[in-house]
Amino acid sequence: MTELAESLSAVQEQVADAARAAGRDPAEITTIVVTKFQPVTLVQELHALGVRDFGENRHPEARDKAAAVPDATWHFVGQLQTNKARQVARYADVIHSVDRPELVDALAGREVDVLLQVDLGGSGEGRGGARAGQVPALAERVLAAGGLRLRGVMAVAPLGAPPGPAFAALALVADQVRAVEPTATWVSAGMSGDFRDAIAAGATHLRIGTAITGPRPSA
Repeated sequence: MTELAESLSAVQEQVADAARAAGRDPAEITTIVVTKFQPVTLVQELHALGVRDFGENRHPEARDKAAAVPDATWHFVGQLQTNKARQVARYADVIHSVDRPELVDALAGREVDVLLQVDLGGSGEGRGGARAGQVPALAERVLAAGGLRLRGVMAVAPLGAPPGPAFAALALVADQVRAVEPTATWVSAGMSGDFRDAIAAGATHLRIGTAITGPRPSA
C-alpha cells in the first residue's frame, strides 16, 4: 500500500465508524476528496484507488483537473465570483457555494447540481454564505431558474468555536430547504478536522483534503 492509499483507507474507516456511532449507514455518506493545489498526478492516483468525487475551489485549476480526469464527479466548493459562474458550470457537476440571487441568475439555464451555502457565522475569512433567514427565498429562486437542480445546503464551521452547534444549526436550515424542495436532501459539511461532528449532525457529503492527501503544496 502506498502512503496515499493508507491515508484514504484510514479516513474511510473513520467515516464508517463515525456513521455507525451516529446510528447511520456509512453508505449514506459521500466523501469528496479536496485536491486543491495538489498535482494532477495525485488526482489520477486517487482515481486509480477508486475515488470518484473530487473537490476544487479555484478556477482554472479545477477546470484543468476536470479535463485531465473526466471520469469523476467534480465538486466546486469555493466561493464563486458571478463573472466566473458560467465557466465553472461547464465542467463542474456540483457547485456547493451558491449564496446570492445574482449567482443563481448567472447560472440559470445550466444543467448543474447546486447547494446553497449557509453562513454559520464567525468565519471571517470571506468564505461566503447566505444568512439562514435568506436561504428559503434563495431556494425558491433556484427552483425558478431553468436547468439548476437544487440538491441541498453546504456550510463551513466557524473558526474558534465548537463545530457541533454550528452543524446542528445547519441541519435546521436543511429542514427549511427540504420544506421548499423535498428532494434537496444533501448536507455538505465537515472537513478533515470536524467531519465526525458533521456526520453526527446529519451530513451526507464530507469535504476532506489534507487528512487524505497530506499537506498542500504552495499555491
